[in-house]
Amino acid sequence: MTPFSGFPSSASPTEHWRHLRLDRHEGVATVTLARPEKLNALTFGAYADLRDLLAELARERSVRALVLGGEGRGFCSGGDVDEIIGATLALDTAALLDFNRMTGLVVRAIRECPFPVIAAVHGVAAGAGAVLALAADFRIADPSARFAFLFTRVGLSGGDMGAAYLLPRVVGLGHATRLLMLGEPVRAPEAERIGLLSEVTEEGRAPARAAELARTLAEGPALAHARTKALLTAELDMSLAAAVEMDASTQALLMTSDDYAEFHAAFTGRRPPRWQGR
Repeated sequence: MTPFSGFPSSASPTEHWRHLRLDRHEGVATVTLARPEKLNALTFGAYADLRDLLAELARERSVRALVLGGEGRGFCSGGDVDEIIGATLALDTAALLDFNRMTGLVVRAIRECPFPVIAAVHGVAAGAGAVLALAADFRIADPSARFAFLFTRVGLSGGDMGAAYLLPRVVGLGHATRLLMLGEPVRAPEAERIGLLSEVTEEGRAPARAAELARTLAEGPALAHARTKALLTAELDMSLAAAVEMDASTQALLMTSDDYAEFHAAFTGRRPPRWQGR
C-alpha cells in the first residue's frame, strides 16, 4: 500500500478510475483524460474523478509531480454538450450550485495540491479544458494547441471555475477581458506571447517535454516545491507586509528541514544533493 502522510482515512486508495487513466513512475503521476472519441469532453463523472483523484494524491508522500494530458486529437474540449449542458437544463438551482461547486473544487485541487502540475496541451483546450490547463503550474504545448474560454458563447459568465481569478493573474487584465468576453480561440504562438504558455515544443513533443519537466521536478526538493507553490497561490491577495512575513515564517521552518541540511552536506562534500522531501 502507498504510504499516506498525516492522518489517512479508513478508506483504501482507489484502484480504478472510470473516467481517466492514471500512471505512476518514480514520483511522477500521469493523468490522462481518456475519451478521445469526444475530444475528452468532460462528464459529471470525469469532474468527480478529477476532484477525488487529486485529493487522494495530495495525501500521499509518493507523488512529487503530475502531468495532465489528453488522449487522441486534443487536450479537452470542455463540458460534454449532451451529458452536461443538456442535463443541466433539467436540474434545479440547488443541484446546479452543487455541480458548479464541484467543478470549482477541481481547480482548487490543482492549485492547492502539494506538487507541481504540468498540463501537456495539444489540439483543443476549450471551456473547462482551458481552465484545467490554466490552473496548472506549467503549460507545455505543441504548435497545434489552441485555447478558447467559451463560456459566454453558451450564455454563461466567462468567470467559470475560477477563470476570472486566475486568467488576469497569468496574462493581465486586458488580455483576460478579451479572452473571457469574446471566447475567441488563442493559438499557441499568441498564447506563448501573452504568457498563457510556459513553453511551445516541436509538433507532437508536448507530452514528452512535460514528462521530462515532471522528472526534473520529481527529482528535486519536493518540500521546497510544495511551499513555493503554496506561497504563489496564497500571496496573490496579500499585502507586501503580509507576504514578507509569510515568506519569513516559511523559510524559518524549511531551514529546519533535512533537505536544507542535505544541501549543505552535498555542497561541502562536492556531490549532488540527495533530496528526501522532508
